[in-house]
Amino acid sequence: MAGRKAISPRSLPEEPGLDAFFDMLAAERGSAVNTIAAYRGDLAGFAAHLARRGATLAAADGDAVRAYIQGLGAAGLATGTSARKLSALRQFYRFLAAEGMRDDDPTAAIDSPARGRPLPKTLSEDEVEALFAAAGRHGGLAGLRLTVLLEILYATGLRVSELVGLPRAAPTGDGAFLLVAGKGGKERLVPLSDPARAALAAWTARRAAVEGPGARWLFPSRSQAGHLTRQRFAQMLKALAAEAGLDPAKVSPHVLRHAFASHLLAHGADLRSVQRLLGHADISTTQIYTHVLEDRLRRLVAQHHPLAGGHRPRRAGPAPAR
Repeated sequence: MAGRKAISPRSLPEEPGLDAFFDMLAAERGSAVNTIAAYRGDLAGFAAHLARRGATLAAADGDAVRAYIQGLGAAGLATGTSARKLSALRQFYRFLAAEGMRDDDPTAAIDSPARGRPLPKTLSEDEVEALFAAAGRHGGLAGLRLTVLLEILYATGLRVSELVGLPRAAPTGDGAFLLVAGKGGKERLVPLSDPARAALAAWTARRAAVEGPGARWLFPSRSQAGHLTRQRFAQMLKALAAEAGLDPAKVSPHVLRHAFASHLLAHGADLRSVQRLLGHADISTTQIYTHVLEDRLRRLVAQHHPLAGGHRPRRAGPAPAR
């Protein structure tokens, strides 16, 4: 066997089915040249692995496939790349089985490498406090606008498009809630914290005095949309992060949305409530925050379980015989 450099199926004449497989990819599936080349490389890599063990593609069993894929992971190959290589093997062996060249598919019982879901970027509570402190040092109407935007975002977890596009009529009569038009035009009521409610009342009063009561938007601007744009608010937030001594690359409206959800869960909120507040149609979307719940439950057990401190409670022994 020629080894790793033998990536062409024609250099493996003793391997049945390779030529037919690549012909099928080109003729029946219309696969691009680069796609076929990728399949060749992936199959050649496995063939080289087998050759070093005195085996062939045609005779490989499930244990050989599993050991190969696990070895790729152990060698530090990215999970996505390992999954792609396994997919190439699946396609090849399914083809052999469908064509009657094998009685089984050695990849059938092998799970794809698990792709860890990236955790959402967020901020600590101290970092959020630093943002508020920096915003409080801004004066005038612009400073008030910056503070109320920050207060509402952290109090509600709104999407940035929902925040900047709030109509003037979004606050309820007593200002305790905002009526938000979310994705697909679905409306939801979100509660405001007391600081957000106070900041919004101050902003509304001062803005109306300066600009008059007729503006349609809660945060009007001279943009084409008529309200503060997402891009401009993101710029304001990054500038505020720099003033607060934070890395601007870590701070964005969406990161503050994540902070809202993470901090709620860390302080005892349940996942369903957070789902409704965020406006997620499906609970599975909200489940990216389950790592926060898991951390909280671990702390709960560590703090309150009788065995957590390593001290096993004394048990009463059997009563002495009389």
